Amino acid sequence: MRAVIQRVQHASVTINGQIKSAIHQGFLILLGIEEADNRDDADWLCRKISALRVFDDEDGVMNRSLQDIGGEALVVSQFTLMASYKKGNRPSYIRAAGHEHAIPLYEYFCQALEQALGRPIGTGQFGADMKVELLNDGPVTICMDTKNKE
Repeated sequence: MRAVIQRVQHASVTINGQIKSAIHQGFLILLGIEEADNRDDADWLCRKISALRVFDDEDGVMNRSLQDIGGEALVVSQFTLMASYKKGNRPSYIRAAGHEHAIPLYEYFCQALEQALGRPIGTGQFGADMKVELLNDGPVTICMDTKNKE
């Protein structure tokens, strides 16, 4: 499971011209799922993201977490994070999980993150053509992969 976490001042997802979800200060999380991923991966990632200290404290030091600041989260599924680009110039997405595995795991991740944060989160729509807007704050962008836990 791969996540790209962006600290944002605001972010939104629009589908067919309609805003599906929008947040203020917090994280926009792009989430990629492969067939080998499971609930343990989702749980680990939720723990890391909810405790990630990248928000400024009173001294301007990145020392506060999403939980500490009462920030919001928006999770968008993105199978292209699982791209393989080793051969040629056209990426292969063979490692990306199929819908039957990815959708339940995406939904589980979103529920686990809500539970970890103690509040609802925003989501995209799995498989939809989404327009994502954000104002990256910093910029601060962190990449996490559950295959690199050590």
